[in-house]
Amino acid sequence: MAQLDTREKLAILADAAKYDASCASSGTAKRNSRDGKGLGSTEGMGICHAYAPDGRCISLLKILLTNSCIFDCHYCINRKSSNVRRARFTAEEVVRLTLSFYRRNYIEGLFLSSGIIRSSNYTMEQLVEVARSLREDHDFRGYIHLKTIPDADPELIHQAGLHADRVSINVELPTTSGLKRLAPEKSESQIEGAMDGMRTAITDGTDARKRYRSAPRFAPAGQSTQMIVGADAATDRDIVGRAATLYDRFELRRVYYSAFSPIPEASAVLPLQRPPLMREHRLYQSDWLMRFYDYKPDEVRAAADDATGMLPLDIDPKLAWALKFRDNFPVDVNRAPREALLRVPGLGVKAVNAILSARRWRRLRLDDVARLTVSIKKLRPFLIADDWRPLALADRAELKPLVAAKKQQLELFAA
Repeated sequence: MAQLDTREKLAILADAAKYDASCASSGTAKRNSRDGKGLGSTEGMGICHAYAPDGRCISLLKILLTNSCIFDCHYCINRKSSNVRRARFTAEEVVRLTLSFYRRNYIEGLFLSSGIIRSSNYTMEQLVEVARSLREDHDFRGYIHLKTIPDADPELIHQAGLHADRVSINVELPTTSGLKRLAPEKSESQIEGAMDGMRTAITDGTDARKRYRSAPRFAPAGQSTQMIVGADAATDRDIVGRAATLYDRFELRRVYYSAFSPIPEASAVLPLQRPPLMREHRLYQSDWLMRFYDYKPDEVRAAADDATGMLPLDIDPKLAWALKFRDNFPVDVNRAPREALLRVPGLGVKAVNAILSARRWRRLRLDDVARLTVSIKKLRPFLIADDWRPLALADRAELKPLVAAKKQQLELFAA
């Protein structure tokens, strides 16, 4: 490990960080400025792209401090018993690397996590030292996201919140039984205790800022978490319920879902195949329904199959709910309240806001609604417009074939 140069360490520790979903890549085209023209790059090891609340794309240096770990969680490629190449940065190396990338206009911030080395407190000290040095020694004003360690000293976790914009503590798995089986060295009570302490500290920090302008900012971007999907027997209904509890109890900004990916030399207790990526996508959509569409957790869970507890993969959860509870439709776009319009499949928040604004001046026709959505086909059975009533469709026993997207064979060599 001591013989590796910075570039080799970066290659190892940036690759190891890719399993953390709480900093998603934008999938942009590759560009660089190696020819001396322009500034910045979308390439390079460790650079990922996250989106700010206002839609801006922020480039982050996303790395682990080390991929060595004293824990032996079955699902983790960096577990103690895993046969992977190990590397470790010092706190000073991460600081220099961050500043170097920033000065070259490659990044606007840092996402830093780590395996556990020596002890939780020692590792947390190193993470905090990186953020402290950047803020205090170098007056770094870019974005910093720190992954914290739940069983570390609460004062260390508090220090992380003083220097980082966002902190996160992974709950790892959706169920208590799954955590005990696949990560026996981790404790659900410790994880939730740390999250609750962080919630309290964020609330206290916000109140202090309202009273005293000189009060320090504390994790202004809040806290988030991540859970692995498909490594244990948890159903989508279980996962949605768990996410709703986390949002309610700890006032999280985001819950991230990461589809389990089989790893080399995997433990025998893990499934042999990864879950469909579409399952992860459907969980994010269900998460969106609770956060932006005013669905209650039980309503989202009701969209899952009664027998398996899984959300349909071929249609989105909003459409699944609408097909299951057709007595709530059709909805009159000229009279219905905002809450009812948000439940119409195919209508997003922006479209609903536009409808509410436009209908103050005139009655809306089907063509007016069509201009606000990608496809009017999905909406037709679920709404009433000035010139449209779904009389035949409303009585049809099976609507799914009409509104579900048709499967399409893609051309391998299409231009």
